[in-house]
Amino acid sequence: MKLKTLSVAMILSTVPMTGALAAAMDRTGQSISAFLQPGNYAEAGLSVLDADVSGTDKNGVNTGDMASSYHSASAALKIQATDNISVGLLFDQPFGAKAEYAAGDHAFSFDGEGTSAEVTTENLTLLVGFQPNANWNFYAGPVWQQAKGEVYLRGTAYSAFGGTVPVLGNLKYDANMKNDDAWGWAAGVAYQIPEIALKASLTYRSEIKHQLNSTETFANNPGSLTIQGLGGTYTAGSTAVTTPQSVNLDFQTGVASNTVAFANVRWVNWDGFAIRPNDFGQAIDIAGGATSNPKLIGGSLVEYNKDQWTINAGVGRKLTEKWSGTVSVGWDSGAGNPVSTLGPTEGYWSLGLGAQFSPAANYFVQGGVKYFWLGDADALTASSPYEGSFKDNHAIGYGLKIGYKF
Repeated sequence: MKLKTLSVAMILSTVPMTGALAAAMDRTGQSISAFLQPGNYAEAGLSVLDADVSGTDKNGVNTGDMASSYHSASAALKIQATDNISVGLLFDQPFGAKAEYAAGDHAFSFDGEGTSAEVTTENLTLLVGFQPNANWNFYAGPVWQQAKGEVYLRGTAYSAFGGTVPVLGNLKYDANMKNDDAWGWAAGVAYQIPEIALKASLTYRSEIKHQLNSTETFANNPGSLTIQGLGGTYTAGSTAVTTPQSVNLDFQTGVASNTVAFANVRWVNWDGFAIRPNDFGQAIDIAGGATSNPKLIGGSLVEYNKDQWTINAGVGRKLTEKWSGTVSVGWDSGAGNPVSTLGPTEGYWSLGLGAQFSPAANYFVQGGVKYFWLGDADALTASSPYEGSFKDNHAIGYGLKIGYKF
């Protein structure tokens, strides 16, 4: 079966639309599909996630919706420098979190203030590819990553004993983890048979280690204080965060005239990931919270104990000379349960629809929407193995992309 060139070009451009949510703090899926486009190519995209996540705290009080909407931008430029050498520059915002509990009478609020947190990252990936023939592509390159975060904890959920003892200073804790730059790398191999729209790629991305200078405050006072008479002193230090290594396997092939099937499998090494600000972790250690119960996360704001697996699969089809579309289903394993109160869901199922309009053979506008059925999860903190239950939640993701071949 041989597909027409125009049909292949349109359908292949439609396939990468994947949505804006994955397990743990994974946001983009870190696709390199733009780098594997034929010839010279550029694209820019924006994804938005609108989630509704609510539950009840350990006292049975409703938390209200704690999931703030967020957006992720992406861009890519790929140059076919020679018949055998290609160069690509890819920008995305791969990992992040955004949570906001409104003030109320639940365990995540105190003194008219609610708990909130935001973590963001930005990546620039430079890939150089070698194509010894029309079928194979071997590529590798450095990855620059920037990370930062801020968190404001309020409420009895963050007392060191999960009750009324305000070990973290009158139930208030603030942290500002300042921007940090660090380097990693990516490498992979791709194989294609253009005549039947077959394309497969396997891409590895390394972990990236950060040391974030952090300003921490307990009860509106600087850190390095003895907390609530528990004794102990602090050792000054930064916040160590290592974003995880990952592997992406992408596959597509023509299955009928003007039709392709595609699948993506992604593994992310979240097991052992933690965000443990320096003073916060020591406060929990002083209180005995990190060692008194093996179910607790060890003095960390966020911690995961399982690796994430994500599978997306679907079909893309040319509908007319200018329109094509996709339908896809997805599953995500999550990264363990119970989970942090700052991200209380475990995995998802999803259903997505995408459409592409190509006014000419060399450029297109693409849009997509995905509905996510979010997995139920119990929430915990560094001081308590159970702080709430979050069930029957959902999210909707939207994406828009513009691509140009030159």
